[in-house]
Amino acid sequence: MPQNQVILAIESSCDETSASVIINGEVKSNIVSTQVIHEKYGGVVPELASRAHQQHILPVVETALKQAKVTKNDVAAVAFTRGPGLLGSLLVGTSFAKSFALALNIPLIEVNHVQAHILAHFIDEPKPQFPFICLTVSGGHTQLVLVKSPLKMEIIGETKDDAVGEAFDKAAKMLGLPYPGGPMIDKYASEGNSEAFEFPISEMPGFSYSFSGIKTALLYFLQKKVNEDADFIDNNMADICASFQQTLITMLLQKLRKATRQYKVKQIAIAGGVAANSGLRNEIQKLAEKEDLEVFIPQFQYCTDNAAMIAMAAHFKYLEKEFTDQKVSAMPRYALH
Repeated sequence: MPQNQVILAIESSCDETSASVIINGEVKSNIVSTQVIHEKYGGVVPELASRAHQQHILPVVETALKQAKVTKNDVAAVAFTRGPGLLGSLLVGTSFAKSFALALNIPLIEVNHVQAHILAHFIDEPKPQFPFICLTVSGGHTQLVLVKSPLKMEIIGETKDDAVGEAFDKAAKMLGLPYPGGPMIDKYASEGNSEAFEFPISEMPGFSYSFSGIKTALLYFLQKKVNEDADFIDNNMADICASFQQTLITMLLQKLRKATRQYKVKQIAIAGGVAANSGLRNEIQKLAEKEDLEVFIPQFQYCTDNAAMIAMAAHFKYLEKEFTDQKVSAMPRYALH
C-alpha cells in the first residue's frame, strides 16, 4: 500500500455533481455543485441532470484535487457511485471514473450510494460502534439497516411505496411550496402546532413503511378545507406543515424504536437528505433519551448527496482490496448487500 492512500471519489447519482479526496481515511476536500435548473420544474428532470453533470464534473474534480493539495498523479484509486440513481446521471460519473482509472492505470472502486450514506458517520468524530441500526431517509430511500461492519449491512425494513423524502416533496407541491419541498415544510413546521390536524399513521407488518396513505390523506384533507375556505392553506400553512411532518416522524421512529428493542442495539444513526430535517433530529434525540440510546447524525454537508461519503466507503473497500474492472456499468437499481 502506498504511504499516502489518496482516493478520488465521484458522486453523480441524481442532481448533485460532487468530487472528494480522501487521504489515509481523512477527507481533505468535498466539492458539491448543486443543479438549480430543476427548481422551475418542481422536481428533477433526468435528461437535464445528466447534461449538467457533463458540464460540472471536470471543474468539480479539478477543485477537489486542488483543495486537497494533490495532483492526479498522486491518486492511488478512483471511486464512483455505481448506483442506485438516475441512469443518465450515473453514466457520467461511471464513465469519468473509468477513463480516469484507465489513463493512470490505477484501481477502480464501485460504491453503493445507500451504503455510502451510512458510512458518512465515519467521516468525523464521534463514530458509532458496530453493530448499530441506521435509519436511512432520503428522496429515494427509507430503510432500517442493521450495520454489522463497514461492508456488511442488512436491510431489516424499508418502504413499500414512496420514500419519506418523496412524501415531503409531494406534500410541498400540494401546498404550493417550491422544490425541493422538504426543507420548506421543515421551516414552516418549526413555527406551527404539530397537534393542530390529525393524519393517519400507516400500519405495516414488521419494520416495513408505507407513505402513500398519508400523502393521499393530505390531498383529500386540503381539497375539503379549500372548498370550505379558499384561503385555508395560506392561513394555516405552519400548522399543516407541523402536523404532517410530525406524523411522518412518528411513523419513522416507531419502527426504529421497535428495531432497537428487537435487535438489542444501543446505538442508532440517521443518514440521507431527510436526516437534515430539524424536526426529525429533535425527535430522535428525545427517543434516545427515553430509550437510553446513543444517537449519531452526520454534519449537514454529509447528509445530502456528496462525494465525501463515497470516498469514505471507498476507503474501507480499498483496505479490503475490493476493486472492480473496466467492464463495470452503471446500475440504477443497486441493492444494498
